[in-house]
Amino acid sequence: MASQTEGNRTKPFRQRLVRLYYGRDTAAIRFQFMLMVIDIAIIGFFLAGPYLRDRPSYLIFDYMIAAWIALELIAQWSASWSTRRFLMRPMTWIDIFVLCTLLFPYWLYNFAFLRVARIWAVVQRPVFGLMLARLGLKERVDVFKAFVNLIVFLLLVSGFVYTFFFYREDPGTGFVDALYFTVATVTTTGFGDITLPGTFGKLTSIVTMIIGISLFVRLAQAIVRPNKVTFPCPKCGLRRHDVDAVHCKACGHVLNIPDDGAV
Repeated sequence: MASQTEGNRTKPFRQRLVRLYYGRDTAAIRFQFMLMVIDIAIIGFFLAGPYLRDRPSYLIFDYMIAAWIALELIAQWSASWSTRRFLMRPMTWIDIFVLCTLLFPYWLYNFAFLRVARIWAVVQRPVFGLMLARLGLKERVDVFKAFVNLIVFLLLVSGFVYTFFFYREDPGTGFVDALYFTVATVTTTGFGDITLPGTFGKLTSIVTMIIGISLFVRLAQAIVRPNKVTFPCPKCGLRRHDVDAVHCKACGHVLNIPDDGAV
């Protein structure tokens, strides 16, 4: 009986979290926008980490961000429909690993480059799509997401290369060299002035080229293909339609696609 009473007390709190994280009312949009701004500030701290880690204040900000990410993980778990669904989200495990690198910065700093994956979380928030719709860019959501995926990949690989191949160099010069190598490899330019030594370096280059080219092709496809909107057909489930479509191309069902004014 006591556990049932406690569950009834926490139910309104959970419902409020669900509305704030996934709702589209004014309060939810403001909450999601605040989270997005905080995420961008955290990403800025992560990118500046190699230049700030020797300062006394670095650990203070490090543990403050760790506390925030821990609270956000607890809130997202509370707002999730089930624990299994929460654990199936890739960003859950990325945030857990990022939290570990923040709690143990001296032992896990070599994996700090994974922190830039939180850039991917920014474009997954519902408010990101709403902001693009308000700017008249609703049909270009796929282009923005493809571009962000490519940028995240470039930064992740650059961080990986810097950590395992250029760590002994100056943070500024070493990261620029790692980024230069990554872009030259992904674009298959292959200048050859910077190469990674050994078998491990060759395998890193191969994986970088294969995944990088795939992301470039995906971005190019998103840019050149006709503008489409995502609106599942109630009858056949086809999700992609022309902006001004009245009938579904697959089954002919009448569609009622909301315009920008209805967002």
